[in-house]
Amino acid sequence: MLQTFIHPSLGEITISSTRRARRISVSVRSGGRIRCSLPPWIPTKRAIEFIEENKDKIEQARQRIAAHYPNAERQEPDRREIEQLRQRAKNFLPAKVEELSRKTGLRCGKVSVRAARSRWGSCSTRNDISLSLFLMRLPEELIEFVIIHELCHTIHKNHSEKFHRLLDHHVGGREKELNAKLRKYRAL
Repeated sequence: MLQTFIHPSLGEITISSTRRARRISVSVRSGGRIRCSLPPWIPTKRAIEFIEENKDKIEQARQRIAAHYPNAERQEPDRREIEQLRQRAKNFLPAKVEELSRKTGLRCGKVSVRAARSRWGSCSTRNDISLSLFLMRLPEELIEFVIIHELCHTIHKNHSEKFHRLLDHHVGGREKELNAKLRKYRAL
């Protein structure tokens, strides 16, 4: 049986009652997710007390993992989180495309937001741009980099030398640096 508990300082914690557990244990996963496992004969209230008694150790473990895996992605998002990301993306990304289009002078067609997991964005032959809602998990400079990348595809439909020169120009000579930063992330 799975339950979710919101701790005031640690945030969301998944509590799992399972026959395999012999005692209460807490694990911190990549991305800072916290899971507490306990045997079925121990009440959830006792697990919450255990978490409270060990909150400093749990937070230290989370900081160690964050330092070791600075860009570790969180667990696969549930439907609610995807909808929240979708709303934020629809409110933010089209306006950001318009802003960067004006700034660069690169024009595109329609802008759509999708739950793409394998790529951050794409540009169609008709210059319509599609962006992944998971961009909302990136720092803003990388969101802008992805958008400018797609806007450059309105001029060059490939990754030719001309494309890279245009992209590098519009990101102030930082294409390689920003590409390296972007490779540390993934949509999920």
